[in-house]
Amino acid sequence: MLAATLVVGVAGCGGRQDAATTDAGGEVTCTVDKETRVGIATGNATGVYFALGNAYAEQINAGGGKLKATASETGASVQNIQQVVAGQYAVAFSLADTAADAVDGSGSFDSRQPVAALARIHTNYTQVIVRKAAGIKDVAGMKGKRVSTGSPKSGTEVIANRMLTAAGLDPAQDVSAQKLDLTKTVDGMKDGSIDALFWSGGLPTPGITDLLTTSAGQVEFLDVTPLLPALQKINPVYEAGAIPAATYKLAADTPTVVVPNLLLVRDDLDPNVACVLTKTLFERQPQLVQANAAAKEISLGQARRTDPVPLHRGAVKGLDDLNAPK
Repeated sequence: MLAATLVVGVAGCGGRQDAATTDAGGEVTCTVDKETRVGIATGNATGVYFALGNAYAEQINAGGGKLKATASETGASVQNIQQVVAGQYAVAFSLADTAADAVDGSGSFDSRQPVAALARIHTNYTQVIVRKAAGIKDVAGMKGKRVSTGSPKSGTEVIANRMLTAAGLDPAQDVSAQKLDLTKTVDGMKDGSIDALFWSGGLPTPGITDLLTTSAGQVEFLDVTPLLPALQKINPVYEAGAIPAATYKLAADTPTVVVPNLLLVRDDLDPNVACVLTKTLFERQPQLVQANAAAKEISLGQARRTDPVPLHRGAVKGLDDLNAPK
C-alpha cells in the first residue's frame, strides 16, 4: 500500500494522517485541486532545519490554496528519509551526503530508497566545538572523551562517525558517544558533562549561538579540514568552507567541511503537489530569510544541483516555470 499511496501528516506529533494522491502520470499543471495536507520533517528544535521548516510551512499555508502544511521536530536526515519513504511525512530536509546514500542504498540504508529532490537549498557547516578544559586539539584527540555525535539517525551522526573514523578512531569504542539532540548537547557542554560536540547545520544555528554567547571563554572550534581528503573518498559532496567570524562573533574565520542540503520527497509524490511546494520555496524565499539567514543561500541558480539525487518531475516543472521569461 505504501508503494501506491503516500500518507502525509503530523506523524511526529502523533496526529492524524491524511492521504495525498500519488503520481498518476500526465501533464503537470502545478494546481492542487483538493484539500491536501503535507507534513514536513525538519530537525532539532534549536537547529536551522526546524526554523526554516516551520517558516516554509507558514508560507505554504499563506498561499491561499488547497495545499496546507505542518512542520515537526525530528532527529533529522536519516530518520527524515526513512519517514518520508514510510509515508509519515511528505517533505524532508536532508544533508546531501545522507540523501546520496539513500538513493545508492549505502551507508545507513540497506537498499535504494525511492526519493527525489525538490531543490538544493542552503549549505550545512560542520561545527565541531570542544571545551578548552578537555585539552582536545584535533578530532584524534577525542579518544576517551565524552563526545556528542548528534541525534540518532541524523546527518550530524553520519558525518561525526565518518570524521572520527577518518581520524583513526572507532566511534563505537574509542569515544564515549553521547547521542543527543542539540539542546541537550549544549546543556552538557555548559555543565561540563560533555567534552566535545559535532553539529552539522546552517549559519547561524540558534543552539550554537546560545553556547558561544554563554560560554565563549570556555569553548572553541576545531579546524577539521585535515580530514577532508578522507571524507571525499567516501563522498565527493564534501567540500572545504569556512564559518565567518561574524556568525558567532569569533576572532577569525573557522575553516571547516561543508555539505549542501536538499529538500526531499518520495519519487511518486503527486507532481502537482511537488510543483507547488517547489514554487513556494523560491517565491517566498524573502520570508524564509526572516526566519533564518541561512535561507539567503536558497537560489534558482543552485536549485537543480542535486546529483546523484534526481529532481522530482513536479519540481522540474516548477523550476522551469520560475525561470521562464516574464
